[in-house]
Amino acid sequence: MFINVIESSRLIVAACDKDLMGKKFEENTFQLDVKETFYKGEEKSKEESINLFQDMKKEDATFNLVGNKTIEAALEAGIIVQENISKIDGIPFALVLL
Repeated sequence: MFINVIESSRLIVAACDKDLMGKKFEENTFQLDVKETFYKGEEKSKEESINLFQDMKKEDATFNLVGNKTIEAALEAGIIVQENISKIDGIPFALVLL
C-alpha cells in the first residue's frame, strides 16, 4: 500500500491500496477519487503500515484510508472500528479525525 504523510496544520495520513492508485469510483451522487497527488507516498508493507498508523495516532493525525488492505491494516492498528468503514462502488474507505 501507499502512504503519504502530509504536514499541514495537523498531520494528514493518506493511505490506499496500490492497485487503486489513480482510479475513480462513483455510486449515486458520491465519488471517490484516488489521486496520485494526494495518496502516492512511500510504499509500505502491512506491518510497516500498522506501525506507522499507530505512531500517527499518537500525533493526533487525520486519516484518509482507501482499499481492503489499507482498511484491514487500520483495523489491526486500532485507529478505526468496523462502524467507521463506508463503501463507494464496493471500495471500502474511512475518514478519521482524532
